[in-house]
Amino acid sequence: MTRTAIANVRVFDGDALSEPRTVVIEDGFISDASADGADVVDGVDGKGGSLLPGLIDTHAHPRRPAHLESARSHGITTILDMGSPDLGVRNAIQGLPGLPTVKSAGHVASGPGSMFIEKVGMPARSGVDGPADAVRFVAERKAEASDYIKIIVEDPSFPGAKPLSTETIAAIVTAAHAEGFLTVAHVVSARTLRWALDAGVDVLTHAALGVELDAETEALIHKNSTVIIPTLAMMDGIVATIGGKLMMKIIGALVPAARMKYKYAEATVQTFRRAGSIVLVGTDSNDNPDVPYQVPFGESIHDEMARLVRAGLTPTEALKGATSNAADVFSLKDRGRIAPGLRADLLLVDGDPTADIAATQSIRGVWIGGKRVAGAS
Repeated sequence: MTRTAIANVRVFDGDALSEPRTVVIEDGFISDASADGADVVDGVDGKGGSLLPGLIDTHAHPRRPAHLESARSHGITTILDMGSPDLGVRNAIQGLPGLPTVKSAGHVASGPGSMFIEKVGMPARSGVDGPADAVRFVAERKAEASDYIKIIVEDPSFPGAKPLSTETIAAIVTAAHAEGFLTVAHVVSARTLRWALDAGVDVLTHAALGVELDAETEALIHKNSTVIIPTLAMMDGIVATIGGKLMMKIIGALVPAARMKYKYAEATVQTFRRAGSIVLVGTDSNDNPDVPYQVPFGESIHDEMARLVRAGLTPTEALKGATSNAADVFSLKDRGRIAPGLRADLLLVDGDPTADIAATQSIRGVWIGGKRVAGAS
Protein backbone atom coordinates (compact mmCIF):
# COMPACT_ATOMS: atom_id res chain seq x y z
CA MET A 1 0.00 0.00 0.00
CA THR A 2 1.25 3.46 -0.93
CA ARG A 3 0.15 6.48 1.03
CA THR A 4 0.43 10.17 0.10
CA ALA A 5 -0.34 13.01 2.48
CA ILE A 6 -1.21 16.49 1.23
CA ALA A 7 -0.92 18.66 4.31
CA ASN A 8 -1.96 22.19 5.17
CA VAL A 9 -4.66 22.58 2.52
CA ARG A 10 -8.12 24.10 2.59
CA VAL A 11 -10.46 21.57 1.00
CA PHE A 12 -13.35 22.57 -1.28
CA ASP A 13 -16.41 20.59 -0.20
CA GLY A 14 -18.81 21.91 -2.82
CA ASP A 15 -19.91 24.93 -0.80
CA ALA A 16 -16.87 26.43 0.89
CA LEU A 17 -13.26 25.85 1.82
CA SER A 18 -12.42 24.03 5.04
CA GLU A 19 -9.88 25.10 7.60
CA PRO A 20 -6.36 23.86 6.76
CA ARG A 21 -6.12 20.08 7.11
CA THR A 22 -4.45 17.02 5.63
CA VAL A 23 -5.82 14.81 2.86
CA VAL A 24 -4.50 11.26 2.63
CA ILE A 25 -4.36 9.19 -0.55
CA GLU A 26 -4.08 5.39 -0.46
CA ASP A 27 -3.64 3.40 -3.66
CA GLY A 28 -5.30 6.01 -5.81
CA PHE A 29 -8.26 6.83 -3.56
CA ILE A 30 -9.03 9.36 -0.85
CA SER A 31 -8.57 7.73 2.55
CA ASP A 32 -9.86 8.48 6.02
CA ALA A 33 -6.60 7.13 7.47
CA SER A 34 -4.25 9.26 9.51
CA ALA A 35 -1.19 10.79 7.92
CA ASP A 36 0.88 9.71 10.90
CA GLY A 37 3.37 6.89 10.57
CA ALA A 38 6.25 5.71 8.45
CA ASP A 39 4.03 4.42 5.65
CA VAL A 40 3.59 7.91 4.16
CA VAL A 41 5.81 7.68 1.08
CA ASP A 42 5.06 11.11 -0.37
CA GLY A 43 4.40 14.18 1.73
CA VAL A 44 3.26 17.42 0.13
CA ASP A 45 3.06 20.73 1.95
CA GLY A 46 0.05 22.56 0.53
CA LYS A 47 1.22 25.82 2.14
CA GLY A 48 -2.33 26.91 2.86
CA GLY A 49 -3.49 26.47 -0.74
CA SER A 50 -6.88 25.22 -1.91
CA LEU A 51 -7.38 21.55 -2.76
CA LEU A 52 -10.15 21.02 -5.31
CA PRO A 53 -11.55 17.93 -6.97
CA GLY A 54 -10.00 17.49 -10.41
CA LEU A 55 -11.91 19.59 -12.94
CA ILE A 56 -14.46 17.98 -15.26
CA ASP A 57 -14.81 19.51 -18.73
CA THR A 58 -18.37 18.57 -19.64
CA HIS A 59 -18.10 19.42 -23.34
CA ALA A 60 -15.00 18.80 -25.44
CA HIS A 61 -13.86 16.94 -28.55
CA PRO A 62 -10.43 15.41 -27.83
CA ARG A 63 -8.81 13.46 -30.66
CA ARG A 64 -5.25 12.78 -29.55
CA PRO A 65 -3.17 12.32 -26.39
CA ALA A 66 -1.77 15.84 -26.75
CA HIS A 67 -5.26 17.21 -26.11
CA LEU A 68 -5.44 15.22 -22.89
CA GLU A 69 -1.97 16.32 -21.85
CA SER A 70 -2.92 19.96 -22.26
CA ALA A 71 -6.11 19.39 -20.31
CA ARG A 72 -4.19 17.64 -17.52
CA SER A 73 -1.69 20.48 -17.17
CA HIS A 74 -4.60 22.84 -16.49
CA GLY A 75 -6.21 20.68 -13.80
CA ILE A 76 -8.74 18.77 -15.90
CA THR A 77 -8.92 15.12 -14.85
CA THR A 78 -12.12 14.07 -16.66
CA ILE A 79 -13.31 15.03 -20.15
CA LEU A 80 -16.78 14.42 -21.56
CA ASP A 81 -16.46 14.00 -25.31
CA MET A 82 -19.63 15.38 -26.90
CA GLY A 83 -19.33 13.68 -30.25
CA SER A 84 -16.66 11.73 -32.05
CA PRO A 85 -16.88 10.92 -35.78
CA ASP A 86 -14.17 8.24 -35.53
CA LEU A 87 -14.72 5.65 -32.80
CA GLY A 88 -11.24 4.25 -33.36
CA VAL A 89 -9.77 7.63 -32.46
CA ARG A 90 -12.07 7.88 -29.46
CA ASN A 91 -11.19 4.40 -28.21
CA ALA A 92 -7.47 5.09 -28.58
CA ILE A 93 -7.55 7.96 -26.08
CA GLN A 94 -9.68 6.24 -23.47
CA GLY A 95 -8.02 4.64 -20.47
CA LEU A 96 -4.54 6.07 -21.03
CA PRO A 97 -2.55 5.98 -17.77
CA GLY A 98 -1.80 9.31 -16.15
CA LEU A 99 -4.19 11.19 -18.44
CA PRO A 100 -7.76 12.41 -17.94
CA THR A 101 -10.63 9.93 -18.07
CA VAL A 102 -12.59 10.29 -21.32
CA LYS A 103 -16.33 9.56 -21.43
CA SER A 104 -18.08 9.86 -24.78
CA ALA A 105 -21.33 10.35 -26.67
CA GLY A 106 -19.83 8.57 -29.67
CA HIS A 107 -21.80 9.34 -32.82
CA VAL A 108 -24.43 12.06 -32.48
CA ALA A 109 -28.00 12.13 -33.80
CA SER A 110 -28.78 14.60 -36.55
CA GLY A 111 -30.98 14.92 -39.59
CA PRO A 112 -29.94 12.77 -42.59
CA GLY A 113 -27.45 14.69 -44.72
CA SER A 114 -26.90 17.37 -42.07
CA MET A 115 -23.72 19.44 -41.87
CA PHE A 116 -22.63 17.20 -38.99
CA ILE A 117 -22.54 14.33 -41.48
CA GLU A 118 -21.43 16.21 -44.59
CA LYS A 119 -18.84 18.52 -42.98
CA VAL A 120 -18.00 17.40 -39.45
CA GLY A 121 -17.62 13.77 -40.49
CA MET A 122 -20.29 11.87 -38.58
CA PRO A 123 -21.24 8.64 -40.39
CA ALA A 124 -24.37 8.56 -42.54
CA ARG A 125 -25.98 6.08 -40.12
CA SER A 126 -25.93 8.74 -37.40
CA GLY A 127 -28.70 10.45 -39.34
CA VAL A 128 -32.08 9.56 -37.83
CA ASP A 129 -34.76 9.14 -40.48
CA GLY A 130 -37.90 9.89 -38.51
CA PRO A 131 -39.33 8.75 -35.16
CA ALA A 132 -39.39 5.08 -36.15
CA ASP A 133 -35.60 5.16 -36.57
CA ALA A 134 -34.91 6.34 -33.01
CA VAL A 135 -34.68 2.88 -31.43
CA ARG A 136 -32.16 1.80 -34.06
CA PHE A 137 -30.00 4.85 -33.41
CA VAL A 138 -29.95 4.36 -29.64
CA ALA A 139 -29.25 0.62 -29.97
CA GLU A 140 -26.19 1.39 -32.10
CA ARG A 141 -24.92 3.89 -29.53
CA LYS A 142 -25.34 1.24 -26.85
CA ALA A 143 -23.40 -1.25 -28.95
CA GLU A 144 -20.54 1.23 -29.43
CA ALA A 145 -20.34 1.78 -25.64
CA SER A 146 -21.46 5.40 -25.63
CA ASP A 147 -21.91 6.89 -22.17
CA TYR A 148 -24.78 9.26 -23.05
CA ILE A 149 -26.79 10.25 -26.11
CA LYS A 150 -26.28 13.56 -27.91
CA ILE A 151 -28.92 15.00 -30.22
CA ILE A 152 -28.36 17.85 -32.68
CA VAL A 153 -31.37 20.18 -32.64
CA GLU A 154 -30.97 22.46 -35.64
CA ASP A 155 -32.99 25.55 -36.43
CA PRO A 156 -34.57 25.27 -39.91
CA SER A 157 -34.14 29.01 -40.48
CA PHE A 158 -30.35 28.66 -40.46
CA PRO A 159 -28.72 28.35 -43.90
CA GLY A 160 -28.09 24.73 -44.89
CA ALA A 161 -29.92 23.24 -41.90
CA LYS A 162 -31.42 19.75 -42.24
CA PRO A 163 -33.05 19.42 -38.87
CA LEU A 164 -34.61 16.52 -37.06
CA SER A 165 -38.35 16.89 -36.60
CA THR A 166 -39.65 17.60 -33.12
CA GLU A 167 -41.32 14.18 -33.16
CA THR A 168 -37.99 12.53 -33.97
CA ILE A 169 -36.22 14.40 -31.18
CA ALA A 170 -38.85 13.24 -28.69
CA ALA A 171 -38.61 9.65 -29.97
CA ILE A 172 -34.82 9.63 -29.51
CA VAL A 173 -35.20 10.93 -25.95
CA THR A 174 -37.79 8.25 -25.18
CA ALA A 175 -35.63 5.47 -26.66
CA ALA A 176 -32.54 6.73 -24.85
CA HIS A 177 -34.29 6.92 -21.48
CA ALA A 178 -35.65 3.41 -21.99
CA GLU A 179 -32.04 2.20 -22.21
CA GLY A 180 -30.94 4.25 -19.20
CA PHE A 181 -29.06 6.92 -21.16
CA LEU A 182 -28.80 10.58 -20.22
CA THR A 183 -29.66 12.82 -23.18
CA VAL A 184 -27.80 15.96 -24.24
CA ALA A 185 -29.12 18.33 -26.89
CA HIS A 186 -27.10 20.76 -29.03
CA VAL A 187 -29.13 23.98 -29.29
CA VAL A 188 -28.18 27.37 -30.69
CA SER A 189 -31.41 29.37 -30.72
CA ALA A 190 -34.38 30.04 -28.47
CA ARG A 191 -36.60 27.94 -30.72
CA THR A 192 -34.33 24.88 -30.69
CA LEU A 193 -33.86 25.25 -26.95
CA ARG A 194 -37.64 25.17 -26.51
CA TRP A 195 -37.97 22.11 -28.75
CA ALA A 196 -35.40 20.26 -26.68
CA LEU A 197 -37.19 21.20 -23.46
CA ASP A 198 -40.51 20.02 -24.88
CA ALA A 199 -38.88 16.70 -25.83
CA GLY A 200 -37.70 16.13 -22.26
CA VAL A 201 -33.97 16.35 -22.90
CA ASP A 202 -31.90 16.16 -19.69
CA VAL A 203 -29.02 18.50 -20.59
CA LEU A 204 -28.73 21.34 -23.08
CA THR A 205 -25.40 22.40 -24.51
CA HIS A 206 -24.66 25.85 -25.99
CA ALA A 207 -26.88 28.90 -25.55
CA ALA A 208 -29.31 31.05 -27.47
CA LEU A 209 -27.59 33.79 -29.47
CA GLY A 210 -30.49 35.58 -31.11
CA VAL A 211 -32.77 36.72 -28.30
CA GLU A 212 -33.31 36.64 -24.55
CA LEU A 213 -35.46 33.73 -23.40
CA ASP A 214 -39.03 34.68 -22.54
CA ALA A 215 -40.91 34.07 -19.29
CA GLU A 216 -42.75 31.05 -20.72
CA THR A 217 -39.46 29.35 -21.58
CA GLU A 218 -38.05 30.18 -18.16
CA ALA A 219 -41.08 28.56 -16.55
CA LEU A 220 -40.56 25.43 -18.66
CA ILE A 221 -36.88 25.32 -17.63
CA HIS A 222 -37.93 25.54 -13.99
CA LYS A 223 -40.55 22.82 -14.43
CA ASN A 224 -38.17 20.42 -16.19
CA SER A 225 -35.11 21.14 -13.98
CA THR A 226 -33.06 21.01 -17.18
CA VAL A 227 -29.27 21.34 -16.92
CA ILE A 228 -27.27 23.57 -19.27
CA ILE A 229 -23.67 23.60 -20.50
CA PRO A 230 -23.50 27.10 -22.04
CA THR A 231 -20.01 26.85 -23.67
CA LEU A 232 -19.71 30.64 -23.55
CA ALA A 233 -16.25 30.79 -25.13
CA MET A 234 -17.56 28.88 -28.14
CA MET A 235 -20.63 31.13 -28.33
CA ASP A 236 -18.39 34.20 -28.34
CA GLY A 237 -16.24 32.61 -31.03
CA ILE A 238 -19.26 31.80 -33.19
CA VAL A 239 -20.50 35.37 -32.93
CA ALA A 240 -17.10 36.63 -34.05
CA THR A 241 -16.53 34.15 -36.89
CA ILE A 242 -20.06 33.65 -38.25
CA GLY A 243 -22.22 36.42 -36.88
CA GLY A 244 -19.90 39.07 -38.27
CA LYS A 245 -20.19 37.84 -41.86
CA LEU A 246 -22.16 40.05 -44.24
CA MET A 247 -24.49 37.21 -45.29
CA MET A 248 -25.39 36.45 -41.67
CA LYS A 249 -26.02 40.13 -40.99
CA ILE A 250 -28.41 40.25 -43.95
CA ILE A 251 -30.14 37.03 -42.91
CA GLY A 252 -30.30 38.22 -39.30
CA ALA A 253 -32.06 41.39 -40.38
CA LEU A 254 -34.80 39.24 -41.91
CA VAL A 255 -34.79 36.20 -39.59
CA PRO A 256 -34.60 37.01 -35.86
CA ALA A 257 -33.50 33.45 -34.97
CA ALA A 258 -30.36 33.91 -37.06
CA ARG A 259 -29.18 37.03 -35.21
CA MET A 260 -26.08 36.47 -33.11
CA LYS A 261 -25.07 38.49 -30.06
CA TYR A 262 -22.93 37.22 -27.22
CA LYS A 263 -25.01 39.13 -24.66
CA TYR A 264 -27.87 36.72 -25.37
CA ALA A 265 -25.66 33.77 -24.43
CA GLU A 266 -24.94 35.45 -21.10
CA ALA A 267 -28.65 36.17 -20.70
CA THR A 268 -29.36 32.45 -21.27
CA VAL A 269 -27.10 31.63 -18.31
CA GLN A 270 -28.93 34.16 -16.16
CA THR A 271 -32.31 32.70 -17.14
CA PHE A 272 -31.29 29.15 -16.23
CA ARG A 273 -29.82 30.33 -12.93
CA ARG A 274 -33.03 32.18 -12.04
CA ALA A 275 -34.98 29.04 -12.88
CA GLY A 276 -32.91 27.10 -10.36
CA SER A 277 -31.16 24.95 -12.95
CA ILE A 278 -27.66 23.54 -12.70
CA VAL A 279 -25.11 25.29 -14.92
CA LEU A 280 -22.13 23.12 -15.87
CA VAL A 281 -18.70 24.07 -17.19
CA GLY A 282 -17.90 22.88 -20.70
CA THR A 283 -15.44 24.39 -23.15
CA ASP A 284 -16.27 22.77 -26.52
CA SER A 285 -12.50 22.45 -26.98
CA ASN A 286 -11.64 21.21 -30.46
CA ASP A 287 -9.09 21.51 -33.24
CA ASN A 288 -11.45 20.71 -36.11
CA PRO A 289 -11.01 23.19 -38.99
CA ASP A 290 -14.56 22.41 -40.16
CA VAL A 291 -16.00 23.79 -36.91
CA PRO A 292 -16.65 27.57 -36.81
CA TYR A 293 -14.29 28.22 -33.90
CA GLN A 294 -11.45 26.25 -32.33
CA VAL A 295 -11.40 26.53 -28.53
CA PRO A 296 -8.02 25.52 -27.04
CA PHE A 297 -7.76 22.49 -24.79
CA GLY A 298 -6.98 22.94 -21.11
CA GLU A 299 -6.61 26.66 -20.56
CA SER A 300 -10.12 27.35 -21.82
CA ILE A 301 -11.77 25.78 -18.76
CA HIS A 302 -10.47 28.63 -16.61
CA ASP A 303 -11.73 31.17 -19.15
CA GLU A 304 -15.10 29.40 -19.18
CA MET A 305 -15.46 29.56 -15.40
CA ALA A 306 -14.53 33.25 -15.45
CA ARG A 307 -17.11 33.91 -18.16
CA LEU A 308 -19.80 32.14 -16.14
CA VAL A 309 -18.97 34.30 -13.13
CA ARG A 310 -19.21 37.42 -15.29
CA ALA A 311 -22.58 36.12 -16.53
CA GLY A 312 -23.91 35.96 -12.96
CA LEU A 313 -22.76 32.77 -11.27
CA THR A 314 -20.87 32.95 -7.99
CA PRO A 315 -17.33 31.52 -8.02
CA THR A 316 -18.57 28.62 -5.90
CA GLU A 317 -21.34 27.87 -8.41
CA ALA A 318 -18.79 27.86 -11.22
CA LEU A 319 -16.52 25.51 -9.26
CA LYS A 320 -19.42 23.15 -8.59
CA GLY A 321 -20.23 23.22 -12.32
CA ALA A 322 -16.77 21.77 -13.01
CA THR A 323 -16.69 19.34 -10.07
CA SER A 324 -19.52 18.03 -7.87
CA ASN A 325 -22.48 19.09 -10.02
CA ALA A 326 -20.83 17.77 -13.18
CA ALA A 327 -20.21 14.42 -11.48
CA ASP A 328 -23.79 14.24 -10.20
CA VAL A 329 -25.44 15.07 -13.52
CA PHE A 330 -23.38 12.55 -15.50
CA SER A 331 -23.46 9.88 -12.75
CA LEU A 332 -19.69 9.92 -12.22
CA LYS A 333 -20.10 8.49 -8.76
CA ASP A 334 -16.41 7.95 -8.04
CA ARG A 335 -15.23 11.57 -8.49
CA GLY A 336 -16.17 15.24 -8.28
CA ARG A 337 -15.66 15.54 -4.53
CA ILE A 338 -12.91 15.00 -1.97
CA ALA A 339 -14.22 12.28 0.33
CA PRO A 340 -13.04 8.87 1.54
CA GLY A 341 -13.47 6.15 -1.08
CA LEU A 342 -13.49 8.47 -4.09
CA ARG A 343 -10.81 8.67 -6.75
CA ALA A 344 -7.90 10.91 -5.86
CA ASP A 345 -8.33 13.19 -8.87
CA LEU A 346 -7.18 16.46 -7.35
CA LEU A 347 -6.13 20.01 -8.15
CA LEU A 348 -4.02 22.11 -5.77
CA VAL A 349 -4.05 25.86 -6.34
CA ASP A 350 -2.85 28.95 -4.53
CA GLY A 351 -5.44 31.41 -3.28
CA ASP A 352 -9.17 31.08 -2.68
CA PRO A 353 -11.15 30.31 -5.86
CA THR A 354 -14.44 30.63 -3.95
CA ALA A 355 -13.63 34.33 -3.62
CA ASP A 356 -11.75 34.85 -6.90
CA ILE A 357 -12.33 32.28 -9.65
CA ALA A 358 -9.03 33.32 -11.29
CA ALA A 359 -7.25 31.44 -8.48
CA THR A 360 -7.93 28.17 -10.33
CA GLN A 361 -5.18 29.20 -12.74
CA SER A 362 -2.52 29.30 -9.99
CA ILE A 363 -1.88 25.57 -10.22
CA ARG A 364 0.60 23.94 -7.88
CA GLY A 365 -0.31 20.29 -8.38
CA VAL A 366 -2.51 17.85 -10.25
CA TRP A 367 -3.18 14.24 -9.26
CA ILE A 368 -4.95 11.61 -11.37
CA GLY A 369 -5.85 8.38 -9.63
CA GLY A 370 -3.60 9.37 -6.75
CA LYS A 371 -0.50 9.88 -8.92
CA ARG A 372 1.06 13.33 -9.17
CA VAL A 373 1.00 14.22 -12.86
CA ALA A 374 1.66 17.96 -12.96
CA GLY A 375 3.10 20.69 -10.74
CA ALA A 376 3.60 20.31 -7.00
CA SER A 377 7.27 19.56 -7.31
